[in-house]
Amino acid sequence: MLLTDSIANFGRFCSFLGRVFAWPDKFSISFKRVINEISKLGVDSIPLVIIISVFMGAVCTIQMQLNVTSPLMPAYSVGLATRDIVLLEFSNSILCLILAGKVGSSIVSEIGTMRVTEQIDALEIMGVNSANYLVMPKIVGFVMFMPVLDIICMGTSFVGGYLVTVFTDLIPSSRYIYGLQAMFQEWYVWYGLIKSVVFAFIIVSVSSFYGYFVKGGALQVGKASTNGVVVSSIFILLFDVILTKLLLQ
Repeated sequence: MLLTDSIANFGRFCSFLGRVFAWPDKFSISFKRVINEISKLGVDSIPLVIIISVFMGAVCTIQMQLNVTSPLMPAYSVGLATRDIVLLEFSNSILCLILAGKVGSSIVSEIGTMRVTEQIDALEIMGVNSANYLVMPKIVGFVMFMPVLDIICMGTSFVGGYLVTVFTDLIPSSRYIYGLQAMFQEWYVWYGLIKSVVFAFIIVSVSSFYGYFVKGGALQVGKASTNGVVVSSIFILLFDVILTKLLLQ
């Protein structure tokens, strides 16, 4: 039964994406909505990203220093390990898991409320492709802006680690900065950006799907919001494994 429902939902999801990426009725309206969604989903997430990243970088630096106690390990290894952890995992996977809660629940609530209040039905009656009109700008806007959030996360995480070196005596600041620069691999940055774009698409598409097909009232919208966040998080973790295997061989 569970397998049958999963296959049916996957087929409905694929059909839903086909409607989402249909040819827009008016490009001017779609463009304005994309700009609006960039502001609502992307720009409004910057303060949360900065706060999370600063503490994430600080905690990572402290834990690396406390666990690297061997005198054979150079002092700059703390900065090097912090940099690689942030670039490879924290700035994309962990960040997107958190954004799945903020952005995903917001999308499900917005579209789900429009469904239960029959606003989507009104769009369909007027001959508007509601899936394309409502969802496509969200996907395009968030996917376009997600690399910016990823880069902000990388930078502020390094700043968080640097603040630990300034306000504590765990590691000299010069050694930390040298560790950030040592043996740098540019591909790690591109790897993180690629993963963040894929995860952004998962967050918006899955959340929109659950909101679009809500049936019932406010209680069902709340349940759909929870389901959207949970399923988005599961797919983020799944594709994290797949992309790591494909991109870091």
